[in-house]
Amino acid sequence: MTASTETESPAAHVFETAQTPIQRLRSVLHRYPALSPAVVLLVSIVVFGMLNDRFLLPANLSLITQQVAIVGTVALAQTLIILTAGIDLSVGTAMVLASMVMAVAAAEHGFSAPMALLLGILVGLITGVINGMLVTKLKLPPFIVTLGTYSIFLALTLLYSKGATVRGSDMPAMMTWTGKSFPVAGVSISYGVVIMFVLYVVMAWILATTAWGRHVYAVGDDPEAARLAGVRTTWVLRSVYISAGAIIAIAAWLQIGRTSAASPNAGADLNLDSITAVVIGGTSLFGGRGAVWGTLLGALIVGVFRNGLSLAGLDVLYQTLAVGILVIVAVSVDQWIRRAR
Repeated sequence: MTASTETESPAAHVFETAQTPIQRLRSVLHRYPALSPAVVLLVSIVVFGMLNDRFLLPANLSLITQQVAIVGTVALAQTLIILTAGIDLSVGTAMVLASMVMAVAAAEHGFSAPMALLLGILVGLITGVINGMLVTKLKLPPFIVTLGTYSIFLALTLLYSKGATVRGSDMPAMMTWTGKSFPVAGVSISYGVVIMFVLYVVMAWILATTAWGRHVYAVGDDPEAARLAGVRTTWVLRSVYISAGAIIAIAAWLQIGRTSAASPNAGADLNLDSITAVVIGGTSLFGGRGAVWGTLLGALIVGVFRNGLSLAGLDVLYQTLAVGILVIVAVSVDQWIRRAR
């Protein structure tokens, strides 16, 4: 009887631990968050390329990459915050504030381009410090904190700039340099796109190989467990918001180059676009899971959908509708994937 039980035990164990194809797929998507947006992007490019011959033309591909550069950079900052189970609704107005400080300092106050850029980065860092301190010191929810600072940064921008746009011709050439392009295999790539890509490479390396990167994921996954393991959770959260502020300031420079101007009304709604890119890119809104490359793919998916639907002659409202559906589907998939844990 004992021998019979011992013989049947391994088979029973295999039966109990066997996974269905759907369960295996969910486990793979959990381990590789950037896989699903990569598939969606590839399918989208193929479909839109078949629907319209102009979609795959070098000039159109150049336009998509240039449009994605700003959203992609701001979304990188948003990714860091969402990885810690937070959210930042002020990224758009913080970027506009930094861009106006740079532009006004260079055009009206006689600052050299490097000094104006450093001043803008300082402003970005300060916005990150403010958000980080409010979240960690006052223990307020990031949603409420950044909803408040969204309005504060917007008001400061309008007060500082007096609501006026600064033209690129009034600024040193270095301020608009990021908007210049060079050809790659027939596609015109702007220096702003290159800077965005470098930021992704650096941040991906930091998150994957450094203790700080591991701590960011740990805090987002379970802050109490991370604290008990010796992680300085408060310091990690502050550093994440400060790092995001620095990235947002760089996005402000890219925005000036992209439009060859600095406007107090340009980019204030980037908070929603950045969250959309992060969510579609597979980063969990509950923190602890995601990859920056997924965010880049998410930003590209949004850019491809908007461009492809525009070439198809659909109204901009349908483009917004499609993006909204993508967000809901992405969040639903995220909830489904989280059950694989």
